[in-house]
Amino acid sequence: MKRSAGWAAIALALAAALAAAPARAADPGYYVVTVYDDPGVRNLDLRYWSVKPKDGHAVLWPEIGLGLNTGRWYTFVLASWITGRDTPTELSTLSWQNDYLLTQGQWPIDVAVHTLLAVPRDGAGPKTIEIGPALQTDVGRTQLNANVFLERSFGSQSEHPARLKYQWQVRHRWRPWLHVGAQGFGESGRWSDWEPDTPSHRAGPALFGTLPFTDRKLTWQAAWLHGKTYGQRGSMFTAYLRTAF
Repeated sequence: MKRSAGWAAIALALAAALAAAPARAADPGYYVVTVYDDPGVRNLDLRYWSVKPKDGHAVLWPEIGLGLNTGRWYTFVLASWITGRDTPTELSTLSWQNDYLLTQGQWPIDVAVHTLLAVPRDGAGPKTIEIGPALQTDVGRTQLNANVFLERSFGSQSEHPARLKYQWQVRHRWRPWLHVGAQGFGESGRWSDWEPDTPSHRAGPALFGTLPFTDRKLTWQAAWLHGKTYGQRGSMFTAYLRTAF
């Protein structure tokens, strides 16, 4: 309990630092929020994702994050850098994610409340917050996820109306070292006005796995997506490596 309280204090301190940071337009992260109960486990994530427009150069976001699972509550802080052929490497965004489990196996579908606060660093845009339900269930050896979030910007003269976002994932546990599946993401414009030229949707295959590493496990994931990102057609690659300790 003391260990959990200590990590909660660290998370709150980081959140306070985020709130004091200058803002820019938040980067659109692409990792499916999953619901799980693993009390006492801390994790270190090394993440990477890229967006390549159809007729342009790829923009890259290397990231590092630290998380803690207390059972019902999962909290995670993430630092994102941005780089690319025409983009100097710089710290782009700091984020604080919190997921709270409402159910723990008593229903066919597990439900969590997800929140994410993203604070850009260069003062050129607003902070953003997203909130909504994260759903997960298992059908045999296949895990299914479906999430719907509202995202709203604030703290800037360039505030935007709330927009609806969604995520889905199918993951079949073929072998411990290799799971196969697919992912999809999208933004459907303003939650109250789904303009036909605004929605963006992308989807593609995904691979997952767990590898033994001394007395710990390394969990990995990679996905390649194609479609539109905020109205611009192109492709996206996402990956992360996670170790629990």
